[in-house]
Amino acid sequence: MSRIKGDRAEETAAAFLMARGCRIVARNVSSRFGEIDIVAERGGVLHFVEVKSGTGFEPIYNITPAKLSRLTRTIEWYLQKHRIEIPCQLDALIVRGRECEWVQNITL
Repeated sequence: MSRIKGDRAEETAAAFLMARGCRIVARNVSSRFGEIDIVAERGGVLHFVEVKSGTGFEPIYNITPAKLSRLTRTIEWYLQKHRIEIPCQLDALIVRGRECEWVQNITL
């Protein structure tokens, strides 16, 4: 996916989350382990959101076990760095054009 398409998908995802009561805390958080697309808070829960988009295939399948491992390590780093001790979860947000599907707690 090109960077422009990825940026567009992340913009759509952020707007989708805000429309559902989320406060965007951070975007494109990078560590030596990987990157988190969006960090959002809603109802006292911190959501680490991996944004995936595409057509002609199911984008969620791009979240491989190796990708999950990198995301988990980045989340742990972020929580320690910012000394955050509230409930959190890893979510996927699938963007297909203007349509979004929010898949919560993908690590369960």
